Amino acid sequence: MSTDEIHIHRHGAVGHISLNRPKALHALTLDMCHAMSAALAEWADDDGIEAVILDHAEGRGFCAGGDIAFLRNSALNDGGVSGRKFFHDEYQLNHQMMTYAKPIVAFMDGITMGGGVGIALPCKY
Repeated sequence: MSTDEIHIHRHGAVGHISLNRPKALHALTLDMCHAMSAALAEWADDDGIEAVILDHAEGRGFCAGGDIAFLRNSALNDGGVSGRKFFHDEYQLNHQMMTYAKPIVAFMDGITMGGGVGIALPCKY
């Protein structure tokens, strides 16, 4: 499940999601949102997972929100279509997290803005 931008692991009874775009303050991409959503969906049905940890792999911030460069390029190149798709899917992820039956613990260490708040606030802890 892991990619260069996001690390997804299991440690015993805990699912662990680490954002990994330190040069971009871990700004969210569509692929990151999809990977997080897929992991959460898989773990929701896994009786061996009791909780989920959400953090960042390294750097000075938890998450700067959506990738502004991507959103700018969307506005310039496709009339904002891909940007709207990003926001739709990221808000779906927020809803999935808000209604998640298992506790999610967010470690908001450092800079947290926009979509970073959006993925942290639905967490129970």
